[in-house]
Amino acid sequence: MTNKKLVVITGASSGFGMAMAQEFSKDGYPLLLLARRVDKMQALNLPNALCREVDVTDKAGFEAAVREAEAQYGKTDLLVNNAGVMLLGDIASQDSAEWKTMLDVNVMGVMNGMQIVMADMRERKSGTIINLSSIAGIQPFGNHAAYCASKYGVRGLTQTARMEMSPHNVRVIAVEPGAVTTELLGHTTDKNIIDGYNQWKNAVGAVNITAEDVARTIKFSYELPQSVLLREIVITDTMQDA
Repeated sequence: MTNKKLVVITGASSGFGMAMAQEFSKDGYPLLLLARRVDKMQALNLPNALCREVDVTDKAGFEAAVREAEAQYGKTDLLVNNAGVMLLGDIASQDSAEWKTMLDVNVMGVMNGMQIVMADMRERKSGTIINLSSIAGIQPFGNHAAYCASKYGVRGLTQTARMEMSPHNVRVIAVEPGAVTTELLGHTTDKNIIDGYNQWKNAVGAVNITAEDVARTIKFSYELPQSVLLREIVITDTMQDA
């Protein structure tokens, strides 16, 4: 048995989530890994890791998985709300169903996760919640209107939750990555936007930072003493200038 406390990671089937799962597992943390593609998480074959097929917009299913893991490993000490979708589009022409998908997953999914663990953390006067926003939650980018709306929402939500939880010694952290090569861009349905995004990314050289770099940074922020809070972490490729 490990003496490390339970870490819950959403969106753990690819990108940042998968990199975090591997990073935390290396140091012996028990894990609850959540995503819609359970086979991708199981293929990691990590010890002391429950892998559950969960859509974060399904609060009941999300909570059931957390309670199952807590029954096995103890209360959640770290929740990383990482699951998200990026559907880029021009606001004048983008299908409004894509807006709803982004707001449901990127904002409501984060709110569901926080509500599931906040009461216990407040009672224990300990715990950490890390919400993945984006540099697009700080500044605008072309063809990102609805995505920006969702990620600005995550940032505001995180800041408000921090105000509510800090008096109870619970840390709430916003992580705001810039351009990193993951599957995220593949969610976008407009090929011209994808091509333009890739041309921009290559032009600024923002291709060297990896999901593993982000995962290590997140783990570092968590492993600081409970009394130390990195409120916001903006992490980009050194060569990304916007």
